[in-house]
Amino acid sequence: MFPGLGGMGGGVNPKQMQKMMRQLGIKSDELPAKKVIFELEDGSKLVMEEPQVTVIDMKGQKTYTVAGEAVEEKKGIPEEDIKMVMGQAEVDKKKAEAALKKNEGDIAEAILELKGE
Repeated sequence: MFPGLGGMGGGVNPKQMQKMMRQLGIKSDELPAKKVIFELEDGSKLVMEEPQVTVIDMKGQKTYTVAGEAVEEKKGIPEEDIKMVMGQAEVDKKKAEAALKKNEGDIAEAILELKGE
């Protein structure tokens, strides 16, 4: 990758590598993150506890590298939506949640369904 490193970069100590990166205008720092959450388009989340996060700044362009174990959190119905349907349709939590799931989280449709309209 870099000339003079002997193949795949083996044999170069970290200080030499940092010096070479600085010469190329690349700065690398660790970011002390406790948790990283990726919110996916489908509404689910990937959560990483205690990840290793590295910020690489190459001539003003920052790149973040995140390494660690990710746990997927499935898309759920927000508690405030359930409470809203419970109050408006005057039903218990189980019925409100079922109506929201059936109507793909659409509060108005869930309320109308439960009220029989």
